[in-house]
Amino acid sequence: MGRLLYGGKIYTMTGPNETVEAIYIENGKIVATGKLDQLKDRFANQIEQDIELQGTIFPGFIDSHLHIIGHGEKLLRLDLSQVQSRQEVIHKISEAASVVKDGDWLIGEGFNENNWDDPIMIHRKELDEVSNGHPVVLTRVCRHALVANSKAMELSGVSEKTENVSGGVIERDFYGHLTGAFHDQAQELIKEYMPIPDLNYLKKAVKTSIQDLLSKGIVSGHSEDLSYYGGFKQTYDAFKEVIPEDQQFRAHLLVHHEVVDDLHREGHKPQQQDDWLEFGAMKLFVDGALGGRTALLSEPYSDDPTTDGVAIHSDEALEELVLKARQYHMPIAVHAIGDLALEKIVNLIEQYPPPQGMKDRLIHGQIMRPDLIKRLKNKPVIIDIQPLFVSSDFPWVIERVGEKRANESYPWKSYLKEGLLCAGGSDAPIESVEPLLSIDAAVNRRSAYDGHVYNSEECLSIYEAIELYTVNPAKVIGKEHIQGKIAEGYYADFVILDQDPFQINKDELHKIKVLNTIVNGEIVYSNDDHM
Repeated sequence: MGRLLYGGKIYTMTGPNETVEAIYIENGKIVATGKLDQLKDRFANQIEQDIELQGTIFPGFIDSHLHIIGHGEKLLRLDLSQVQSRQEVIHKISEAASVVKDGDWLIGEGFNENNWDDPIMIHRKELDEVSNGHPVVLTRVCRHALVANSKAMELSGVSEKTENVSGGVIERDFYGHLTGAFHDQAQELIKEYMPIPDLNYLKKAVKTSIQDLLSKGIVSGHSEDLSYYGGFKQTYDAFKEVIPEDQQFRAHLLVHHEVVDDLHREGHKPQQQDDWLEFGAMKLFVDGALGGRTALLSEPYSDDPTTDGVAIHSDEALEELVLKARQYHMPIAVHAIGDLALEKIVNLIEQYPPPQGMKDRLIHGQIMRPDLIKRLKNKPVIIDIQPLFVSSDFPWVIERVGEKRANESYPWKSYLKEGLLCAGGSDAPIESVEPLLSIDAAVNRRSAYDGHVYNSEECLSIYEAIELYTVNPAKVIGKEHIQGKIAEGYYADFVILDQDPFQINKDELHKIKVLNTIVNGEIVYSNDDHM
């Protein structure tokens, strides 16, 4: 027995402008699509419920790169992502510090000094003045930098004598004194001493995150969390005890290189597909981020010629990590933002290609030279792009890397023209998790700061942008036969929108709202404001 869904406009994403009138589903899968009268006749003895839908229906959105637990933490902790000035940050810390229990750490998430009139990092002494004696750590939006106050540094054993670590930077002022800022691997000096969350906290973070993702029409996500919360087992247990049991969300977990041995030691098999919870590629980092000038460039930063970024690993160590993945018969998923970082990993992929039938993933791929795009053509490689980075990085990124490099950067349309498979993600909690905002950014490339359009020749069509969040992420993980489209044999996972993105002005895409989210044939989210 099954259900017949109809009403509204149903876009199948099997091709441009492909629509159907109705969908018949059984046991969480699509059995058939087509004209309403024909499906009613064909399944007359099997339909136990018919449901008339209102709105525009698409396959459920898939986020190809996010951090599910990190997004949950952002919702549970002090959220600084919308703060517009350093004074507002200080005020929020002062308020929060007044209610924190003795001995607890105060942790703030997602500040971005580039949003401020005075785009300079918070100093530890500013935090000291309002922290009420508590250790305070503020994580930058990119999560490649944090600021710790003096108490947090004291508890972590960090002092003026502490030396820089490989792949990281401890920030110091003109006189050599610590500012409290720690970049990339240097963050571990502080993080190692921060309280380790327990299983109940992680489960709460996973549940909180998933409920928010469902409200945005996201039914599935490719997440990287397994190395940050007390080790592989506890973190995986949190996912395992929430996702398969609730059966409301489909998670594909990347495996950080620091816990890939744990994965295999416990007998798990990466690349083995599962309807709800599965493992994917081995994750590794080549460089940092543009915001803190730690993305690795082939030429120095335009606004600071003293640096060309940070290599997280030596060339030898990076090669060893790629070989390790190959020995485990795994593809790699590589964080690479700067062009030199991308060049390094492209060299290694050419030398050590992924196992037959698998694809490596380049995550971000922002500062990409044209010669590198040509080298990637016809390679077993996909690119996880984050369209919202265009909205949030321009125009300040022009100062960082210079006009020439900026004009060649975030080249989403160029990737598609060269036949490169791209999937769309948010990198939440780094950016907003809402796919409709990312679709808008991919189509319009409009800065959130000045409203200007940057590199308009790289704008995607609306159909291409929606493919980034439906069809393409399924292809990335070899699930194009069962996920990302509305067709026979596919998951009955849908998002229902209040407007048709193909029928409105493209400048209005960000105003579209999610009415309902359906997973496995069940409504898991309803927008009460539109009931």
